[in-house]
Amino acid sequence: MAKASSQKSLDRWTKQKWRTPSGKPSGETGEVYAPSATISKLKSSKSGKAKLAAANKKKREATRKGEQHAKHGLHKGKKR
Repeated sequence: MAKASSQKSLDRWTKQKWRTPSGKPSGETGEVYAPSATISKLKSSKSGKAKLAAANKKKREATRKGEQHAKHGLHKGKKR
């Protein structure tokens, strides 16, 4: 039986290497998790570094409030 497109998407998502910008656990640093390729791309430009810093700030604020998930905007506009 062939997989549905949603299942194929989940397979691709699962195979990506997800990490924080520093490589340390988010519980220690308060940083966002994102695919390794996305982090590398953001770190390569000045505007990307600013986006990453803003996302980390929003993540830390949400964590301080006791929220598990933060709307940091890194994945905004991505098809999920």
